[in-house]
Amino acid sequence: MANNSRRDFLRTTVAATAGTLVISPAMAGLVAKRAPFEISLAEWSFHKALFANEMTNLDFPRVARELGIGGVEYVNQFFKDKARDNNYLAELKKICKNEGVTSVLIMCDGEGMMGHPEKEERIKTVENHKKWIDAAKFLGCHSIRVNAGSKGGFEEQQKLAADGLRMLCEYGDTRKINVIVENHGGLSSNGEWLAGVMKMVDHKRVGTLPDFGNFIINRQTGEEFDRYRGVELLMPYAKGVSAKSNNFDEQGNETRSDYYRLMKIVKDSGYKGWVGIEYEGSELPEKEGVIATKRLLEKVFVSLG
Repeated sequence: MANNSRRDFLRTTVAATAGTLVISPAMAGLVAKRAPFEISLAEWSFHKALFANEMTNLDFPRVARELGIGGVEYVNQFFKDKARDNNYLAELKKICKNEGVTSVLIMCDGEGMMGHPEKEERIKTVENHKKWIDAAKFLGCHSIRVNAGSKGGFEEQQKLAADGLRMLCEYGDTRKINVIVENHGGLSSNGEWLAGVMKMVDHKRVGTLPDFGNFIINRQTGEEFDRYRGVELLMPYAKGVSAKSNNFDEQGNETRSDYYRLMKIVKDSGYKGWVGIEYEGSELPEKEGVIATKRLLEKVFVSLG
């Protein structure tokens, strides 16, 4: 099928089913009964609309509810100057309550390198993240997501990242907020490396956020860690799961990731938390891409029983 025809096909399929949020009431009941997971929505799924000022962070919980999604995963850059603004956070929390939406986590970027080679810089990075732990606590989230960037050799970066993470976890423990790491480029996208960091930190507040698609270690060379092996390695530490999606085939399956295989790994690990939709594709508009991902997850949940 030609690209334009395929794109039109997908849009037509999604549009035809969007009004019923893709599944029938009977299947929705099966999903709710069988699945040990709930679906949340990563705010990055709407990054184009947010950057274009077509949507704001305060709109995000309402959009999630309109799509039949009961949990939200914020991205800090969309309310970057509001971490200590209690009036703003109170308004956001009120909107979530009115919409019946749970604040799940805050994804934090741009606050420094957790595994910086210099101790003073690692401490600064930890300090920069504390306000987001406080905001997460206020909103009722269970975690903040951080990046485990560093410099140096394989083992050296593990030790540096583990040091920064442990310091932040010690603060997170005072607020009962977890500090979780996503495979998010560089060595953090190497499942062996990140699992090793978790062992080194050895703190109850530390964990992972396995992302189905973020296993590219080096974009220039194309080096990639096997995503199925990566999810297997990270699930024992998981406090969240990111169901990354880009494009879909005519059957509604994600073209880069076998969701059935990945979600079986998730289920077999004993995980029972949120599974967050993070749509990053270009063939479908953002809303339709989220709906297509939700439909796929719901089908997979039912198949897993």
